[in-house]
Amino acid sequence: MALATSSPYEYYNSVQKGNYQFITVTDIINNFIVANVGDDKIIKSTKRAEVAFHAQRAIQEMNYDTLGVIKTQEVEIPPSLSLPLPHDFINYVELVWIDASGLQHPLKESTISLEPTSILQDEDYNYLYDDNGNLLTAEESLTRSRFKGATRNDISGQDTNINFLEEGYGYNVDYGKRFGINPEYATKNGFFTINSNLGTIGFTSDLTDKLIVIKYLSDGLYSEDEMKVHKFAEEAMYKSIALGIASAKSNLPEYQINRLKKEKRASMRNAKLRLAKISPADIIQTMRIKSKQLKH
Repeated sequence: MALATSSPYEYYNSVQKGNYQFITVTDIINNFIVANVGDDKIIKSTKRAEVAFHAQRAIQEMNYDTLGVIKTQEVEIPPSLSLPLPHDFINYVELVWIDASGLQHPLKESTISLEPTSILQDEDYNYLYDDNGNLLTAEESLTRSRFKGATRNDISGQDTNINFLEEGYGYNVDYGKRFGINPEYATKNGFFTINSNLGTIGFTSDLTDKLIVIKYLSDGLYSEDEMKVHKFAEEAMYKSIALGIASAKSNLPEYQINRLKKEKRASMRNAKLRLAKISPADIIQTMRIKSKQLKH
């Protein structure tokens, strides 16, 4: 049976293109049951729901380090200097701001500030509670409020108006200004923090109205349209499902499970190599710099 579900005319005139390189989870589940479940197979019997569960778990794990699927969102930073995390956010890869030429400038996550939960207190510094005895908290902490007013110069210590030889500048001296800038905090692009409790990203004041691109990882399970796998990783999906099902059974000998583990590792390695997009032409172009003479 052919795999095409549309004519070339329908494909080239549609909004979404390039789907032929992917296989859906539904097809993977159906193919796995046909090819790997039966009386003469290692897995004698299993429920479709069990196959679906291990297929979803395999997609999650492969999205993190094998498939290399990086999602992006382009947004403008509002005056509040805070943006919500993407709806299917797992972890960020990189945040950049875009200049007038469309070029990206990487932002750094601040490791010397944070967004704590601010507990409300009365004038005697006693904690305040609601009617149910729960602590009352502020919508925004003082730490975050002060960070919003900071600039990249405040954080990286690049203010050229201060005499570097004088002591007593506290914060800036502590973070490397007097004896040379600390590369960990050296950037001219700005800083951000992530508040996992509120699901927001906070920025420094010099990023107001900037165009931001958020590059992040998802688990690939948010919607039916996302539950698909590149065909280079199809075999790895089958091996992952087989190992997951076999490991949960009590009547399989250990040597068969070990065999499935080896097959999964091999298929995952092959999938990573295939998806690595290693181009001999790019390698040759990069290595040409070796012929460049360096001045001493």
